[in-house]
Amino acid sequence: MKKILVTGGLGFIGSHTVVALQNKGFEVIIIDNLSNSKIEVLDKITSITGIKPEYVLLDLKNKIDISNFFKTHEIQGVIHFAASKAVGESVNQPLKYYENNITTLIYLLQEMAKNNINNFIFSSSCTVYGQADVLPITEKAPIKMAESPYGNTKQIGEEIIADTTKVGNLQAIALRYFNPIGAHESAKIGELPIGVPQNLIPFVMQTAAGIRKELSVFGEDYPTIDGTAVRDYIHVVDLAEAHIVALKRLISRNNKNKMEFFNIGTGVGTSVLEVIKAFEKVTNKELNYTIVARREGDITSAYADTSFANKELGWKATLSLENALASAWKWQLKQE
Repeated sequence: MKKILVTGGLGFIGSHTVVALQNKGFEVIIIDNLSNSKIEVLDKITSITGIKPEYVLLDLKNKIDISNFFKTHEIQGVIHFAASKAVGESVNQPLKYYENNITTLIYLLQEMAKNNINNFIFSSSCTVYGQADVLPITEKAPIKMAESPYGNTKQIGEEIIADTTKVGNLQAIALRYFNPIGAHESAKIGELPIGVPQNLIPFVMQTAAGIRKELSVFGEDYPTIDGTAVRDYIHVVDLAEAHIVALKRLISRNNKNKMEFFNIGTGVGTSVLEVIKAFEKVTNKELNYTIVARREGDITSAYADTSFANKELGWKATLSLENALASAWKWQLKQE
């Protein structure tokens, strides 16, 4: 049986997608270099599904290792998560992001072409839209100049994939995530960034748990409901399901174009302060936070119009913000 390769499969979204794939009967092989994940996640996946996925410790920046991998494995499709993903860090370390996110994508696509592997799902981002002129954001929204090197790597990545589909047999879907949060209901896998968290929810969790002294809220002068930035927070379990639906679409050749783009979010915008209040309500814990200056690379507001994904993929987010926050807190408590 041919396998589905999941790069970055021990990371936050990757691990949840591996669980979803295995639960749907797919055989999975994971590539991960453990730069922002832990090997223990492999056992956690196994304990949830009862199946241990094959795992290869490999850095996608090593072209020879990738080539050797594809020579020895029968792959039906690739879901590509492996990338550096922190907006703020990308502003300070642009070359790290261009090497890690662009070079590795090129090497991967080259080996897929050599080995006639034609199903590819790309982990993209709503950052490709920059600060959209119209909300909610549809897939037809213009791709604006990126606000950060991270966002730029997602734009460039989409362009590379689209160009590649024009000259060969590659069929691809780019899923433009909004803000993934939450954890698996088992609390065995969740978001555990190495070092200081760059995303809001892990920082909320670590502050509530006493690991961090206080949460910094970046900016209170945005033109939003309460002055703080607005995002579309989607439960990672819903997000994982979107990958399964997209993969089946490619395998069964139900895609309408060789390269397709879908917004994956809830369609609801929530401000940072609203997230904090929701967390406090769900957990009955008061959160220590302070307002600080805006962070470079951040935009004011982004939330999805998901009607295209709902219609074309037959997929819809079903889990609430409160559900996601409760699951993330349950996961955090397991880390202590």
